[in-house]
Amino acid sequence: MAKKQLFTLEYSVRCSPQILYEFLSSPAGLQEWFADKVDEWENVFSFSWNGSVEKAAVVDKELDKYIRFRWLTSDKDEFFEFRIEKAEISNQTILVIKDFAEKADIKDQSQLWEYQVKELFHRLGN
Repeated sequence: MAKKQLFTLEYSVRCSPQILYEFLSSPAGLQEWFADKVDEWENVFSFSWNGSVEKAAVVDKELDKYIRFRWLTSDKDEFFEFRIEKAEISNQTILVIKDFAEKADIKDQSQLWEYQVKELFHRLGN
């Protein structure tokens, strides 16, 4: 299997980092836009889509700044991360998503994130 590559996506968001972080880091928030059902037990999140369940461990986080997950089925050096940054000049909140995919799949994976983020923005009223 080919080694996966890290890719990064950035989105401007019209909401406070505190509100955005809640949507990125809590089961209730993630269930609003990321998966059909989300549960968490001892820092392991279970994400359900159409009856299929995937689990991801929280490997690192900082309140209102970022949360990093690792799928339990992926290599230990692979992760997906939601990071919240502030643009220096405009003070705009920026959502930065980092994920891994095989080179041939980055475009498809990016489109999947685009769809998910549109759902997030809809929930946030953006």
